[in-house]
Amino acid sequence: MDGKTKLELQMTATKIRKGIITAVASAGSGHPGGSLSGADIMTYLYFKELRVDPKNPKDPNRDRFVLSKGHCTPGLYSTLAYRGFFPVEDLTEFRQVDSYLEGHPNMDKVPGVDMSTGSLGQGISAAVGMALAGKLDSKEYRVFSLLGDGELEEGQVWEAAMAAAHYKLDNLTAFVDYNGLQIDGNITDVMNPEPIADKFRAFGWNVIDINAHDFDEIEKGIEGAKAVKGKPTAIIAHSVKGKGVSFMENDPSWHGSAPKKEQAEQAIAELDAYLAALS
Repeated sequence: MDGKTKLELQMTATKIRKGIITAVASAGSGHPGGSLSGADIMTYLYFKELRVDPKNPKDPNRDRFVLSKGHCTPGLYSTLAYRGFFPVEDLTEFRQVDSYLEGHPNMDKVPGVDMSTGSLGQGISAAVGMALAGKLDSKEYRVFSLLGDGELEEGQVWEAAMAAAHYKLDNLTAFVDYNGLQIDGNITDVMNPEPIADKFRAFGWNVIDINAHDFDEIEKGIEGAKAVKGKPTAIIAHSVKGKGVSFMENDPSWHGSAPKKEQAEQAIAELDAYLAALS
């Protein structure tokens, strides 16, 4: 990846992180930790990889993205807003009464949302269905999904994984946001899903490990997935929960807590400083 493209992605991801903080602070609720850890992946997908058109969000030939960890809407909404699907200013309406930006993504209300999700495990199942439909209809679109590592504790994830391998869905790529933390603490203490990579391999998937905050590695992971035929790909994206905000990083208490006014101001100031350093 050339330096100019990487810089643009880094700046965009930082703006998206600002949008995440704005949304959850405005609502006084939400899930900043996992939204921040997945921000670089969603940035790369929507600003470099996905064939999508904000002016035609229901284009039948578009690539699809399913946020399987549906509680991380601050990340998805901020990404969609900066991509032009709806005004960035609307992020302040997140979780407000009568707002279309609900706590979980609603495909009937939010432009750019391909699947309504929230109950963990169901998003990846829907993504498998989309990918299978694409195969049956001889379509060229690709399907991407983002799961949480804690979400892998759901049995439905593995039913979906089994089906994806059975139907040889090489048009499906699933990112696992592997930050090691969930709402109750370390994933290995709550309900250990390890070994994650070996499990996906055992279920018949191609597996790629990457740094979730390195755009070169994200790109190599996606290109590696495209090169594999006859099986789906799981990209195990090693990330930092709360990435980009110093006091949120690696702290599970920020899984589902909104920052107070002073904390939000500090977070925005840190992100602004990073943006200035990139400029």
